[in-house]
Amino acid sequence: MPDANDDSTSASGAPTDFNQRIIDEFRARHGRVGGFFEGARLLLLTTTGARTGARHTTPVGYLPDGGDRVLVIASAGGSPRHPDWYRNLLAHPHVTVESGVFTYEARAVVLTGADRDRAWERAVAGDPGWAAYQEKTTRVIPVVALHEIPREGPPRIAAGSPGEAIKVVHDAFRRELALIRDEMANADTSGRAGLGAQLRVNCLTFCQGLDRHHTGEDQALFPFLADRHPRAAPALARLAAEHTHIASLVGELRNAVTGDPATARAEVERLTRALEAHLTYEEEELIPLLDAP
Repeated sequence: MPDANDDSTSASGAPTDFNQRIIDEFRARHGRVGGFFEGARLLLLTTTGARTGARHTTPVGYLPDGGDRVLVIASAGGSPRHPDWYRNLLAHPHVTVESGVFTYEARAVVLTGADRDRAWERAVAGDPGWAAYQEKTTRVIPVVALHEIPREGPPRIAAGSPGEAIKVVHDAFRRELALIRDEMANADTSGRAGLGAQLRVNCLTFCQGLDRHHTGEDQALFPFLADRHPRAAPALARLAAEHTHIASLVGELRNAVTGDPATARAEVERLTRALEAHLTYEEEELIPLLDAP
């Protein structure tokens, strides 16, 4: 897990040039950045200054945690001082999160006791770099949960049209599944009965997000399009049937991640093939309908 520059603001409160480049690229490429952070799970965290009340945006690494929350770690690269964003959210726990696709408001909660220890152990098992940061400092590095705050209406998607929204959401699923495949390929399972705890959480969080996305399409998007484009009925029926098939593959993956790693890898490959074919077909059929005048 890379560690974005936690002390990300200059004396004036503006992002450093380094972090501003990451922020600009992150927004322009819907969450993807190159260089040192290529392939990293990053988000943009906007906090309210503890002293100034000004808004500050920082790129930070995150850990999936299932449900409606993610975890961020206030490592500051092992600095003896907590990062600015952490001190800000202690004073103002209402924050804004940008995933590259979605922007949402969240409530920051600092984990304590056994909750913090379990999350930290998962993080260290997945990437020993976190432990190296802890060894450099005497402070206990905080782990913070960002709980999404529900809102009325459709989600805030970083897209200029409904068709583009479908594409950027699909690409986010593709990117996360690629990360999971790489993590499985590189996981050290010697001496262990199964996958590491954080990798299991990554898989289960992905499965939950995919289920939610397909349920939303079945209940809202497909009926909307069927009403306005009757000729799309065969394509919509095929897509709905593919949702059922993918749901069965997701169920197999959920079962597999608690057992033999080789079986889990095989299930991820099966899901990848089916999901890529489904997403590609959906884009070909639905984007022209969604972006039609």
